[in-house]
Formats: sequence, C-alpha cells, structure tokens
Amino acid sequence: MNYKAEIPYGAYWSTPFARWQGSFANLHSIEFAAHVARFEMAKRKIDPAGLDYGVLGFSVPQKHSFYGLPWLTGMLGAPQAGGPTLMQACATGVRTLLAVAQEIECGMATTALAINCDRTSNGPHLYYPNPRGPGGTGAAEDWVMGNFDCDPLGKHAMLQTAENVAIKHGIGMAEQHEIVLRREAQYRMAQENDSAFLKRFMSLPFEVPTPNFKKTANSMAGDEGVSQSTAEGLAKLKPAMSGGCITFGAQTHPADGNAAIIVTTREKARELSADPKIAVRLHGFGLARVPLAYMPEAMLPAAQRALEQAGRKISDMKAIKTHNPFAVNDLFFARQTGCDLNAMNNYGCSLVWGHPQAPMGTRAIIELIEELTIRGGGFGLFTGCAAGDTAMAVVLEVGDAKS
Repeated sequence: MNYKAEIPYGAYWSTPFARWQGSFANLHSIEFAAHVARFEMAKRKIDPAGLDYGVLGFSVPQKHSFYGLPWLTGMLGAPQAGGPTLMQACATGVRTLLAVAQEIECGMATTALAINCDRTSNGPHLYYPNPRGPGGTGAAEDWVMGNFDCDPLGKHAMLQTAENVAIKHGIGMAEQHEIVLRREAQYRMAQENDSAFLKRFMSLPFEVPTPNFKKTANSMAGDEGVSQSTAEGLAKLKPAMSGGCITFGAQTHPADGNAAIIVTTREKARELSADPKIAVRLHGFGLARVPLAYMPEAMLPAAQRALEQAGRKISDMKAIKTHNPFAVNDLFFARQTGCDLNAMNNYGCSLVWGHPQAPMGTRAIIELIEELTIRGGGFGLFTGCAAGDTAMAVVLEVGDAKS
C-alpha cells in the first residue's frame, strides 16, 4: 500500500533521552514537549499556523493532561489545531503516526503533528476513592512502578514476559550480553564525528530549561545515562529475577524525553522538506497481540502484518529498527525472521538510549529514516512490543520525490 500521507524529510525531531531522575525529572512532559516543538519548528521555518490536526501520545499522566493535544498545540502557537490524545504504552509512537496518516488519507486534514512525550521520573501516586471500602478508604497506585511490576491480567511483572520468551526459545544469558555489547557499539556510531548522526534530528548541545521554561538550567551533550558495558562486567551480573536469565544489563532503563513527526500531503511535503528531492513514504502498519505474558513475541506478527500491507518481504528491508526493552526481543526476532542480528538497530535503539515509552517509537522511526537516507534510500521496518502483550510496526520508504 502507498499512503497518501508523507513525512517531509527533516520535519521531525527528538530531545536527547535522560535516564529517569536525571536532567528532565522536574519538567512537565507536555509543557516540555510544546517548548521543544516551538523551538524545532522555528528552526525548520515551519509555521505552526499551517497545522490543522495533531495527535498527542503519552503513557504517564501529568497535571492538566486531561486537556491533551489542544492544550499542547495552544502552547505551541497552533490554537487552530485540534485532535485526540492517545495512550498505547510503548506502541504509542507508531499509533500516533498511524492516526495522523489516517486523518490525511481520508481528507480530514492536510498537515498534522504526531507528538509524543513521557516522564517516567517522579510518576504520579494516584488515589481512587471508594466510599464503600472498609472505613471509606480507597485504592492507591504508583503509576510507573506499579505498572512495571504488575500486569493486572496475569499479576506478573513485565520482566516475566521476557523470561518466558527466553525459556520457550532457549535464549541464554551469554548471548543476551553479546547483543548488549553489539547494540552499544552501534550506538557509538551515532556519536562519531561530534554526534553527527544525532545532530541530523536533534539539537545538540541541548539546552535544558528550568521548570518554568524561562531560563536554561544546564546543557546536555547527548543522551544522559547510557551504559558503557564490558563483557567482564556483564558476566558478573546476577539475574534480576530469582531463577531467571535476564540481568539488569540485558534490559533497558526508564527515561524521559519527547519526539515528534510532521505528516502531510505529498504536495505539501515538498514545501516543508529540508530536501525536496527526498520523499519519505508510508507503506504499511501492523498491530498484533500474542498470548498472555509473552510480550516480546508480539513484535514478529506486528512486523509481518505491516510487511503484508506494504506488499514487501523482510528481505526487502534495507534497515530494521526495533524497540528492544530486553535483549531477548532482538534474539527472538532474528531467529524467527533470519535477519542479520548484527545489522539491526544501527546508530542506536531503546535498549541503549532508554525507555521513555511514548516517544521511544517516534525516535526509532526518525533514526530509521535517517539511516535509510545515509544509505541512499530504500525500505525500512520498525517494530516493537508494548504492555498487554501487544506490538505495532510500520514499513516506510525513503526515495526520490520524482519517482
């Protein structure tokens, strides 16, 4: 399939990601996303007045987040743009991209913003009143930690889903650690030549604002809190779960940040593009859900469905990016598809730069576009799992705008 909607080349951005309780810990994620979007659109000479639709994605609520996308676009300087707020855990990035593409596909919008943000730091502690409870007391929830630790359907932690997949497919600790080292080496490619790859879509050094967004608190050279593992150090780690095989070194870390992509019509894409000769086309999306407590497996059927809609095979993909909260994800996916495990996730992935949930997929898609551009164009796939044993995937193409 060839969607009418296109991504103007360069009309996207991401903040660096900061490990939780780091430099972004005290920034309201929605206000921060609007602050960054305002700067990045001005940098690209894209007028917010041209937006007629938007979709906001997040997975950790913040104060006033009830007002969602209209609040953000109002702060951005685009009060004419409305739209929904979506939440699909780690699949939110693909979901918001699909939502804006669908709006353009059916002629209800011409230029839309898919913007995603999250702050896992200082997550809300919620109280749910229950007048009929013992003594009139209600229930309480730590939004971030409680949901990391308990899927309400199976009463298991997310970590258990990775352990289940490792056991089922015979994936051991040593091979997980090997792929961690490979992914960290690939991320270092993005840091070469003064972070030249990251600077294709990220403003570096990044000026971190104060919580009132009136001053600069500090400056970040790039992603904050990225591990620098060694084979010896990983080998000393014990499993994070008793009797398991997954260590803290073989999984990602919670993080904060935001990222966004503008989607528009083919004609408008040339106008907004940083290079009108380059076209970024959308060809297929996929959603999948697998049996309870096998979350990492979901990325495979989601990818297969996206490829089917695109009319392509996995062998047609010049670049592949995954959301890999666990090293197990990539090992499973490569075994099932025959993909070159070492060639996936060039320049970085969530296993390395962290897991701020909603914006994670958006950044991965942006990196996929830039890798394909560097390699002269072609088709690429992003796929990643999400809470609830689900996943979403997208197939896109970077090519000649005249073709």
